[in-house]
Amino acid sequence: MRKLMTTTAVAALMLAATAARAAENVEVLHWWTSGAEAGALDVLKKDLEGKGIGWTDMPVAGGGGTEAMTVLRARVTSGNAPTAVQMLGFDILDWAKEGALGNLDDIAAKEGWDKVVPTALQQFSKYDGHWIAAPVNVHSTNWVWINKAALDKAGGKEPANWDELIALLDKFKEQGITPIAHGGQAWQDATIFDAVVLSLGNDVYKKAFIDLDPATLGGDKMKEAFDRMTKLRSYVDDNFSGRDWNLASAMVIENKAGLQFMGDWAKGEFLKAKKVPGTDFVCMRFPGTQGSVTFNSDQFVMFKVSDDKVPAQMQMASAIESPTFQSAFNVVKGSVPARTDVPDTDFDACGKKGMKDLAEANANGTLMGSMAHGHANPAAVKNAIYDVVTRQFNGELSSEEAVKELAAAVEAAK
Repeated sequence: MRKLMTTTAVAALMLAATAARAAENVEVLHWWTSGAEAGALDVLKKDLEGKGIGWTDMPVAGGGGTEAMTVLRARVTSGNAPTAVQMLGFDILDWAKEGALGNLDDIAAKEGWDKVVPTALQQFSKYDGHWIAAPVNVHSTNWVWINKAALDKAGGKEPANWDELIALLDKFKEQGITPIAHGGQAWQDATIFDAVVLSLGNDVYKKAFIDLDPATLGGDKMKEAFDRMTKLRSYVDDNFSGRDWNLASAMVIENKAGLQFMGDWAKGEFLKAKKVPGTDFVCMRFPGTQGSVTFNSDQFVMFKVSDDKVPAQMQMASAIESPTFQSAFNVVKGSVPARTDVPDTDFDACGKKGMKDLAEANANGTLMGSMAHGHANPAAVKNAIYDVVTRQFNGELSSEEAVKELAAAVEAAK
């Protein structure tokens, strides 16, 4: 009898220990799978490990996060939500509306997040006045990454406007390299379109993608944007279809291409390859967009879980918002901190420029959510724009047809 009780007690203790370990563990769904991204995520993993919290990794490849959201939907539908999920913009608000997310108010109040997280980010970090997500960073999307040697060979001048950009691309072609490194995926096409529309004016961008104004979506400026996309398409190599963004970055890094239009996560790939800003590559805003910033912000949302798992969630949220972590992570990731009180001391020249540009745009009212990255309008609208932009970029639609289809598609998706 005593032996049976002892066995039972041991089994109970083992079950309790297993439950405790599960409670002190976070299962994290994300799409940071490139070399630089994985390195940046490792900063968070190690931070949590130092606090005694285990990490179960659930990576889903696909730079824009679309595939990850499909996997997430299946997990939640089956009643098995991950502890934390990397998420963007309106996707966060959509899940909040479903009542699926946990509440981070206590940790946010204790640490004063309201005072240090920019208002533009809080639009997505909060729902109904409650904190539902911890922002990790601010990415800006209207960047150009240029091979410095190729630029020097072309005269060394950064293009200040559209005509100078086209002249530079022609010079890259003369050098025998691919002028534009690009991956033919819908979100990458849309990233270029974001910058092209912004270069035609802040008011054009705001009316088209944030206000969803039919007259702007179907107007002359939008036709001009599609005309410019057609021109840019002529500088892309034949093998671009389906290419991941980091492989396009590698083309610039390896002197096979002149430049890439991509968000500042691309910088992480350059740094991982031991390239130095100003020496090996140049970072600049898309010509015509200096002073304006289109942003997206990676945030970790905490799904509703059993009470015993909440402390680990709160620890993770606190770790994410720590100024020390924000600096260490974003230095590696290529983005800038999601807090306004983090010094730029440890950041390189591109990072310092990113932080300065963000502050300037925030002060001037020219910090706007990126359409391509889910921060300008809901997913249904974004996907409708994706479809038209990609079809036009691939020659399936003329500029005139694309303008008509864009206005109609957005109206139907609203």
